[in-house]
Amino acid sequence: MLLFINACVRSCSRTKRLADRLLTELGGADKELKLGEIKFPVTDESYLRMRDRLIAGGEFCHEALKYAREFAAADTIVIAAPYWDLSFPAQLKEYIEKICVIGVTFGYTEDGQRIGLCKAKRLYYVTTSGGRIESEEFGFGYIKYLAQSFYGIEECVQFRAEGLDLIGADAEAILKKAEKEITEHFKR
Repeated sequence: MLLFINACVRSCSRTKRLADRLLTELGGADKELKLGEIKFPVTDESYLRMRDRLIAGGEFCHEALKYAREFAAADTIVIAAPYWDLSFPAQLKEYIEKICVIGVTFGYTEDGQRIGLCKAKRLYYVTTSGGRIESEEFGFGYIKYLAQSFYGIEECVQFRAEGLDLIGADAEAILKKAEKEITEHFKR
């Protein structure tokens, strides 16, 4: 199953345009989560108590953990998230909070070593930026660290187009170059 996590907000999203090219190369998404349309429960104390109770009781089939189960079961994951204010849209962070579930997406050995429990071997991250991406630490870098260090997803690939709104930039040419990079990636 190819899971497409769509954190794009605008109807004419440049990030979504690149994600669509990637999805075409991959043969399409089996499931798309439009994060902007999901009303995540507030992560407050009562939510955390309920979640802790479910995890402690091994009730991983509960509706509250469905996003974690979907993520863990995916063979390939595509995340499309524009680069905003040195990171990604808040709804992607909300989603991450919902999928970080001990016993579903990651766990620990008896000696305290973290192990990934996700089926996917590959995660693709697609992003665009009006300016320059000065640091990946809070965007792709954060997602890559979680994927590799928590979820057990070995390969993380980023496709990006940046500088789209800089004075004198040819945004269309930049996007076409990124689309070509996506296509070339699959010819290797």
